[in-house]
Amino acid sequence: MSDEHRFDEQPPEHTPPTEEQAAPRADEASTAPADAQALPAEEPTQPIAGWRPSGDQPQGESYKRPAEESASVERDEPGPPPYGSTYGEQPRADDALRPPPSGRQPVQQAPDTLAFGPGQHPGPPPGRPGQPQGPGWFGPGQRPYPPVDHYRQPPARKVALWVWPAVAALALVVGVLGGLAGGALQDQLSTPRGTNDNGLGGVRTQTAAPLDADNGSVPAVAQALLPSTVQIVAEFDGQAAGATGSGFVLDREGHVVTNNHVVASAAEDDGPIVVIDHEGERHDATVVGRSAVYDLAVLEVDGGQGLEPAALGASKALHVGDSVIAFGAPLGLSQTVTSGIVSALDRPVTTSGESDDESSYINAVQTDAAINPGNSGGPLVNLAGEVVGVNSAIATNGSASGEAGNIGVGFAIPIEQVVTTVDQILRTGKAEYPVIGAQVRTGGEPTAQGATITEVMPDTPAERAGLLKDDVITAVDDQPVNDGIALIVAIRTHRPGETVEMSVLRGGDEQVVEVELDGKVG
Repeated sequence: MSDEHRFDEQPPEHTPPTEEQAAPRADEASTAPADAQALPAEEPTQPIAGWRPSGDQPQGESYKRPAEESASVERDEPGPPPYGSTYGEQPRADDALRPPPSGRQPVQQAPDTLAFGPGQHPGPPPGRPGQPQGPGWFGPGQRPYPPVDHYRQPPARKVALWVWPAVAALALVVGVLGGLAGGALQDQLSTPRGTNDNGLGGVRTQTAAPLDADNGSVPAVAQALLPSTVQIVAEFDGQAAGATGSGFVLDREGHVVTNNHVVASAAEDDGPIVVIDHEGERHDATVVGRSAVYDLAVLEVDGGQGLEPAALGASKALHVGDSVIAFGAPLGLSQTVTSGIVSALDRPVTTSGESDDESSYINAVQTDAAINPGNSGGPLVNLAGEVVGVNSAIATNGSASGEAGNIGVGFAIPIEQVVTTVDQILRTGKAEYPVIGAQVRTGGEPTAQGATITEVMPDTPAERAGLLKDDVITAVDDQPVNDGIALIVAIRTHRPGETVEMSVLRGGDEQVVEVELDGKVG
């Protein structure tokens, strides 16, 4: 077998020797070693480990692998097959029991599972005591290179000392940021929220008037609007059903509009609020948001999606003398209808509260339609069946209050202001009103002299506009101002962020200043 034979080549097919080939010649027998003549006839003729067919190697000295073969093993390249192995020939069953010939080493037969192809490392062969172990070596004697442990794990790397402080600092930063985010989320969740981010634009309101404007029929208006009118019963000062009022259905999502003073006590005490529809069915309700300044509130009614919404009109289209109809539950009498006319427009009215922020200033629609306690929050409707105002107060001897009966002077919040405030409440759960940052005198003024400023707060729109104490404001844009209440009402018909022109008397001279309105929640 040639030293140039490779593992990836096919071994030559074994052919049994002929009789002439098997019979040794006389000259060969004379030169053969004595031990070879004593071999049995059936012994295979393959070379055995430790024997070299050359006369320059002393017999009995261990065979040394040439440098080329050792190098090929170390480079993991294919080399000559190990001595003692046989290609294409299986060992016989009795070979393991056959004693080795005298003076010879037993053949180291490689198992079939160790016959790897080129470039592969054979695993360690199953060994016997006293025999060398190690991959890729099956010959006698010591293996020519140290054993390679292919299964040894690499030593674990040591972590640099600076890593642990960095990890601790990162954990601290993440903890702080997480705490801040959690606090912001808690604040956001605790802040009152509306029910629709798009306000009135995100709910299904009634856009078409139910009747023709010139129909002139109060009964037709009553039949169209009674299904949209509700009675409200709420807790007052801890007494269940202590407050009664009215309201109207705003949209098909079950929102109802009413006065703030009807549900304010129940909202502060988290008391029960019940809405009774036109069929007498009772529904629980919760407050979405409310404004004490504009005396308006929005309720969300459980199961109110089936209620019929009312159509919204425009108070700016009204004229003094136009017919109007008031709906509500005066004195607890549900589904009551009264009719009258528009007595006046843009009437400044205030209902005093415990503080200025709780006082309601209304640029009201005045009517002689009968309005009594219990009508509060109900709709004031034109002959087309559109809501033009929300009934809020009645005049008594010396004040605007809901404690006395009707004397023919009632007031309703214009629907334009209702739309503005309700839109804010639906979006955010609260409403803002405009301020200038100045105090004005609200009583004891000479008539037709305007509103006198008594104090200007620092860093406010009034100070930035150059207004001073004792200035007298006589008009806001084109609307005349006769007193302090008229000034407040004129300002509150605008929105925060808008700029208005004010006519100011100072030392007998009149000038016009521009004031950018600030906003305040209330």
